[in-house]
Amino acid sequence: MNIQPEDASAAGDLTTIRVDQFLPHPPAKVWRALTEPELLVQWQMPGAENFRLEVGHRYRMTSVPRPGTRFSGALDVQVLAYDIERTLSVRWTDADPANPADWTITWTLEHEGRGTRLFLVHEGFDPDDPAQMMARKIMDGGWRSHVLRALGHTLEELR
Repeated sequence: MNIQPEDASAAGDLTTIRVDQFLPHPPAKVWRALTEPELLVQWQMPGAENFRLEVGHRYRMTSVPRPGTRFSGALDVQVLAYDIERTLSVRWTDADPANPADWTITWTLEHEGRGTRLFLVHEGFDPDDPAQMMARKIMDGGWRSHVLRALGHTLEELR
């Protein structure tokens, strides 16, 4: 799997993570992995099994707390928008209102050759908050080294 480095034009934008990855699977298959709860749970955080493709739907995902980033370990998720097999946008907020996480994650799929170009935009980081910048650094690496690889494995196993 080839994960491209962050877009050079966005390199100075500390409010956003951008990932561009080619997946050798058709958009319909990638869309299924992004939106079917039984597939989401294979590559996202626990709680993803409660996802529903419905604007306004809310659910909670959990992970390891990271005090240095002021992340409680629980994310409240809300589906913001979608266009079937093209885009999905969700809002992530820390379940602890004392923590500053309030991010929008947008997945965009574009048919390319025999596969799909997947764009991930994770925005809403506060460049003036050291904990948010630490969260950005950790999440940027996590998207690239763990999450998108796990998505790729899910797609490989999906028939």
